[in-house]
Amino acid sequence: MSYPADPNQTPPAAHAPQGPWLQGLNAPQREAVTSLDGPLLVLSGAGTGKTRVLTARLAQLVATRKAAPWNILAVTFTNKAAREMKARILQLVGPMAEQVMLGTFHSIAARMLRRHAELVGLKSDFTILDSDDQLRLLKQLLDAEQIDPKRWPARMLAGIIGGFKDRGLVPAKVTPAEASDFANGRAAELYGLYQARLKTLNAVDFGDLLLHMLTIFREHDDILRDYRSRLTYIMVDEYQDTNVAQYLWLRLLADGHQNLCCVGDDDQSIYGWRGAEVGNILRFESDYPGAKTVRLEENYRSTGHILSAASAVISHNEQRLGKTLYTSDAQGELLRVSGYWDGQEEARTLSSTIEGLMRDGADLNQIAVLVRAGFQTREIEERFLAIGLPYKVVGTRFYERAEIRDAMAYLRLINQPADDLAFERIINTPKRGLGTASLQQIYHLARSTQTPLLAAAGALADSDELRAQARRALADFCQQIAGWYQQKDTLPPSEFAQIVLDEAGYTGMWQADKSPDAPGRLENLKELIAAMENFDTLGGFLEHISLVMDNEASSDEGEVSLMTLHAAKGLEFDSVFLPGWEEGVFPSQRSLDENGGAGLEEERRLAYVGITRARKKVYISFTANRRIHGLWQSSIPSRFIAELPAEHIEEDMAQGLGLGRAEPVMLGDIGGRVGKPGYGPGWGRMAERQISSPRNSHTDAPQRDRDGWLPDKGRHNFEKGMRVFHQKFGMGSIELVDADKLEIAFDKAGLKKVVASFVTLPEEMD
Repeated sequence: MSYPADPNQTPPAAHAPQGPWLQGLNAPQREAVTSLDGPLLVLSGAGTGKTRVLTARLAQLVATRKAAPWNILAVTFTNKAAREMKARILQLVGPMAEQVMLGTFHSIAARMLRRHAELVGLKSDFTILDSDDQLRLLKQLLDAEQIDPKRWPARMLAGIIGGFKDRGLVPAKVTPAEASDFANGRAAELYGLYQARLKTLNAVDFGDLLLHMLTIFREHDDILRDYRSRLTYIMVDEYQDTNVAQYLWLRLLADGHQNLCCVGDDDQSIYGWRGAEVGNILRFESDYPGAKTVRLEENYRSTGHILSAASAVISHNEQRLGKTLYTSDAQGELLRVSGYWDGQEEARTLSSTIEGLMRDGADLNQIAVLVRAGFQTREIEERFLAIGLPYKVVGTRFYERAEIRDAMAYLRLINQPADDLAFERIINTPKRGLGTASLQQIYHLARSTQTPLLAAAGALADSDELRAQARRALADFCQQIAGWYQQKDTLPPSEFAQIVLDEAGYTGMWQADKSPDAPGRLENLKELIAAMENFDTLGGFLEHISLVMDNEASSDEGEVSLMTLHAAKGLEFDSVFLPGWEEGVFPSQRSLDENGGAGLEEERRLAYVGITRARKKVYISFTANRRIHGLWQSSIPSRFIAELPAEHIEEDMAQGLGLGRAEPVMLGDIGGRVGKPGYGPGWGRMAERQISSPRNSHTDAPQRDRDGWLPDKGRHNFEKGMRVFHQKFGMGSIELVDADKLEIAFDKAGLKKVVASFVTLPEEMD
């Protein structure tokens, strides 16, 4: 096979060969692979073989001589996907695959920009800043402009500028309405100053790679024409995840020949929070009149019941192009939907079910637990550790997250003032104005006197060795630690930890941070506080965490994967557990509040993604009560559960819910199969006893104060033998009264020690 020596010339077409890449394709897959000219949208449902279609189509282009390898642009979203595709293409067409322009949006744009850097005021050897370098530069900029970094953090400005670049906006195109209220409306101005500073440094950030190429294409038509003539066939993977800048870049390149093939699934667009525009794929047919759409609907991963259930849930979305997954394989097992009294019972049953799968010969590597939010992993992790069940967190384990390590460092230093590692972690977190020179003096004094760093810091604070500002900062810090040390055994650990984080300014630091991950970090801190309520002393909690972190299970027998639904996209497992399907948790109340109907549809797409990760078994669960960030609240099942067709699910009895009913509580009691769930018998009584929170606006339950007391209800003189109710453990009889602590023999949970403020008398439950 021969190609023109000039890579600008497209080779003549030849009769289409029946290559090995076409063997085994179903009819829609073959149609997608052999439809080479003009705009093509391949709607590829979960597990329908899109990677095979992409690589086969690329091989078909080369084999038919429709395009030389250097005439093909293939864009992926991750380097891993690019490597996998390149390996497959090399197997199909040999060394010629090396000449295909294949890579991520950013890697390809970087290659282009180095050729034309001078057109946007850069040199070809420009530096690409990582996020840390970007933040450092923005902090310098805020300092130069005398903007308070506590009120207007650099991380917040980075997020705003990143949003501008995702939408393809240069500073001059940012309107006052889009400039946000950052620094009293100065976001656009600061964006311009930041861009100017980047040019001075001969540097770009990741957003600039596409933004600068958009500028070059728009202002230099000759360069755009050259790329259009070279790259005559374009293929894009995961098109539903493109942002505005990526969409515009592709349109400019494809508008000449319109040989653009976009592969994606509108039902799996779940990254709106980081700039993805599902509208890009929904508008494809109007953007490219006459475009062909091929639907890949035959699934090669999951059983019939799983696919039918997932298709039924996603069909409730209005903003979608529409397709229905099916399989020629067996229907398989029904999806199991279970209700539990609380999160601890859910975690216990989940882990017991996994142990049962192990006894039946299941591979732990083929089992996954997928949660909506990172804070949900804490309770499950602790249960896995307690029973020695091997697991791995895809992402970061709860107690290894940066914000949790910071909080733990404060508590460790207070509990043990000689803990130098804890001191080093928090001495400037949040920032206290201590420079490198001051910190070096602390280290030098500590080494020379063989004293802990905290003691050395205290000594320096009382000397004239440091600048007045540094002395004040050190003195304040040391006084805080000393004051907290005196308090640590006088307050419950959870209350004490909350005081420490608030007074240290650590909570406020994340509250002021407007980056996308800040709310999740605050949720994790609240979950840490909630975890401490099971301990009587700070030292006992810290010892527990040390043992937890040291309890690394051997992975010889495999490990259960624990991750968020977002992290699970693209993965697949034999068995998938989906806990926490309750209103406010999933769908996320924050997503609904911030994005309304669009937020609900993205949450439903997450549900679809979660269900379709499973090959054989799906376990969905919800609880009647859940402790979220230290507050007990009663829950109603997610509306997504009501959207699961009855013929595809097996409904478990809601064991231990304490509803006072002899008969099983079935999902049919919850509400209609379509629409928002209502309250069935028993659920209404729990809603009346609910600890209200802003996340549960669906009830009129009375608010409790921070000690758990209902309004207009006095504190009681509890006595032995009294019958009382506890939100978590249900009804019981008091066995022992010890100040504000009670030992209660609960009817179902047995003997427990609880705080008096969290129990009520039976007559208050009406």
